[in-house]
Amino acid sequence: MKNKYLINLIFFVILSGCVGASSSGLFGTGVTVAMDPRTLGTQIDDSIMDKSLDTRIILIDKKYIVDVKTKVLDGRIFITGKVDTPEEKLKITKLAWETRGARSVKNDLVIDKKFGFKQSAKDLLITSQLRSAMIFNKKIKAINYNIDTYKKVIYVYGIAETKEEKEEIIKEAKMILDVEDVVTSILMMNDLRVIKN
Repeated sequence: MKNKYLINLIFFVILSGCVGASSSGLFGTGVTVAMDPRTLGTQIDDSIMDKSLDTRIILIDKKYIVDVKTKVLDGRIFITGKVDTPEEKLKITKLAWETRGARSVKNDLVIDKKFGFKQSAKDLLITSQLRSAMIFNKKIKAINYNIDTYKKVIYVYGIAETKEEKEEIIKEAKMILDVEDVVTSILMMNDLRVIKN
């Protein structure tokens, strides 16, 4: 009987992060529930996959809480961050592929032992500049995107309604000073398996 209550409690905790107007909790993609073109079921599946993968990665080493970020959109897994060795990158990629429901894995982890405070601050500034530019650009629904920057390379994840919106994001990113590259993993709304009606 205790196991039944424990399972219900865990399920409630997982789903409680999904409730509300914003997905800043469990979804982690920066997309609000109301504006997300995915069905609620797909959003919940993605968030459960994301949290499951995060937990398994952190069990390898607690440093990954800060160093590795994951996003799941429509069963597609995106990984960014930094690791010290190629073996760590391969191990995390393997974990991602072992996640139940994974349709694809894009691993953008950077292998780098020298990643100091100065570089981190510069990357944070680049991320903030792009986030601001996207918010003020009327052609972009900024809330549908998540941005990470590592060593002056910007990674943008999200769901675009049109090709023009995707191109606008790339244009904004390339206009930021010191940016060396822009890597986008932007799904088009038409590419989603199931879309809200």
